[in-house]
Amino acid sequence: MKLVELVNYFREGGPFEDFCTSHSLDIDSEVIEIFMKKPFSLENELGFFEIEKTGGNIEFAVGGEMYINLFDFYYFLDVIKESNEGPNKVLSDSELANRLLLYAIRDA
Repeated sequence: MKLVELVNYFREGGPFEDFCTSHSLDIDSEVIEIFMKKPFSLENELGFFEIEKTGGNIEFAVGGEMYINLFDFYYFLDVIKESNEGPNKVLSDSELANRLLLYAIRDA
């Protein structure tokens, strides 16, 4: 799944619980983090990991692939909620995904 697809899923009202179930994520985790395969690019695949597995590390290796942390799901879901209201409602999924990626790069 790419960032644009993730944005679209949640902007269309996809339930977090269903997402966690379909990605074998523990909904009771303290935090679920959103990672991206290196290097940063909207075309790169995402990975979703519980903080208990990543240890809060910025980089995380899985199956020989290196991932870098973008942000946690709490932040992401807040952005999605705000994007469905007010002036950000006019942003396309691609524009919102790009803004999220730029935020992650600048925050890194």
